[in-house]
Amino acid sequence: MKPVIQIALDFVDIDRAIKVAREAIKGGADWLEAGTPLIKACGLDAVRILRKEFPKTTIVADMKTLDAGRIEVEIAAKSGADIVVVMADASESTIRESIEAARNYGAKILVDFLETSYTIEKVKKVADLNPDFIGVHIPIDQQMTGNISFDFLRQVSKHVNIPIAIAGGLNCENVVDAINAGASIVIIGGAVTKSENAEKAVKLIKKAIDTKTSIKSELFKRFTEQDIKEVFQKVSTANLSDAMHRKGWIPDVRPFGEVKKFYGSAITVRTFPGDWAKPVEAVDLAKQGDVIVIDARGLPPAVWGELATHSAVVKKLSGVVIYGAIRDISEIKELKFPAYATLCCPQAGEPKGMGEINVPLQIKQVQIIPGDWIVGDEDGVVCVPSNKAVEITNRAMDVLEKENRLRAEIKQGGTLSEITHLLRWEKQR
Repeated sequence: MKPVIQIALDFVDIDRAIKVAREAIKGGADWLEAGTPLIKACGLDAVRILRKEFPKTTIVADMKTLDAGRIEVEIAAKSGADIVVVMADASESTIRESIEAARNYGAKILVDFLETSYTIEKVKKVADLNPDFIGVHIPIDQQMTGNISFDFLRQVSKHVNIPIAIAGGLNCENVVDAINAGASIVIIGGAVTKSENAEKAVKLIKKAIDTKTSIKSELFKRFTEQDIKEVFQKVSTANLSDAMHRKGWIPDVRPFGEVKKFYGSAITVRTFPGDWAKPVEAVDLAKQGDVIVIDARGLPPAVWGELATHSAVVKKLSGVVIYGAIRDISEIKELKFPAYATLCCPQAGEPKGMGEINVPLQIKQVQIIPGDWIVGDEDGVVCVPSNKAVEITNRAMDVLEKENRLRAEIKQGGTLSEITHLLRWEKQR
């Protein structure tokens, strides 16, 4: 079959979903999906509204059914769904009941394979039940690790003659790869729903499909270990903190030198207030691009000044973060070196050498391990644990992309509170 573009409307508010759906249909989208978050937030009224708004468009209800297949398919079909999604992890009897119910109510069934169901043996068993579609689904949390592969899709396409849908991290850059791997239906989520202009986003994906050519995408894709610095260039410390569930901020430090984006691997120093020996020695141990993080208990005297900054500039370090005091501010500003500290004072201490380099630090609620990523900008400084850096950077990009869409909707009219239905989603007591 000709490749079908299905748009996954994974919103929690129906008006935002409708707005994107209208743009997507103008761009040439074929099917619209009432995503699981939308159905859970709005009930099957979401399907009813989509059916009324788009009477000639195929509507998919992503019910993610695992049990009670007959009743769930019945109510989705009666609400206007043309296709209902049942999970491959459901029991065989649930899948069979769902297929029978779909036949009764004029709907079709897509059986969705989501990670734990990834075996060809299971695919063959499901195919024998004669569903209308097989779905291969790369879960969002797996995508955030940067792991997007179409290998399983290729295997499935070799063993079934049923049309196959693929979902998970698709964009104009990799959609052709998915089709070449055997997909007939490409389910697009964030590359459209987070775009400032969903119509243009769909047209770009259609162009990639029609020309069978990958089109480079700056957004809406998953990044790997090799891409971390590229992401740090794009996202803010606020994006990163949001990605870490409002954590990661190194408290009480503020810029005293050049105020600009900086990032690098942490060289940690634990010292006593005023003892600047270990901070200066750390410069010699650091590599180009590193950030020195100094825990001086948040107290004066200063453990860093102009001469240490000159040394850091010569070594081409990215910045210094001091939970303690700094001095020589005017000279440091002239050097245009990012220097963050808790406070400034003219008094320096003595180089007694009491401290340690490259040891774990605990600055209030934030733990910093040597090698963790340190990122700073006008808002402050955050620590990104190195063992979760790929996931956090991908989630930060997700935050940035969603904010881009919200900004576009605000410009079209309305406030943030109105667009996000803030009162509706306040915690109920």
